[in-house]
Amino acid sequence: MPTIDILAPDLSVPARRAVAVRLTRYLTARGVPAGHVVVHFTAAEPGSLFTGGMPVEALPAAGPGLHHARVTVCVGPDRDHTFRSELAQEIAAALGMTEHTPFLYIEFRPTDPALVHLADGGRLKLATTARRNHA
Repeated sequence: MPTIDILAPDLSVPARRAVAVRLTRYLTARGVPAGHVVVHFTAAEPGSLFTGGMPVEALPAAGPGLHHARVTVCVGPDRDHTFRSELAQEIAAALGMTEHTPFLYIEFRPTDPALVHLADGGRLKLATTARRNHA
């Protein structure tokens, strides 16, 4: 049940959709059912994200592409370092990171599916037992 929370400057709906579709396709190619992939976007308000005591907007960017983002990824505790590392690279690419990106933070949080509740046919069920048939 990979869940990816992205805090970044406001992206258009088509841009958010492109990121979500790319990450979903990436994960489904690795055996994750599409309906189990959750991507959530939050627009970073100016002055709400700091590094080294400075707002990230003040960090110099030498060119186009992603300026900054903070990403939290919840994946099952059975996912190994290689899976997490490759997913981090895919997230960076999907967001448009370049050599000019001054700040990108990606954190993984192992999350036991037995601790996640989902709606399933009008009832809450654990992620380990819920049907997720939608794409």
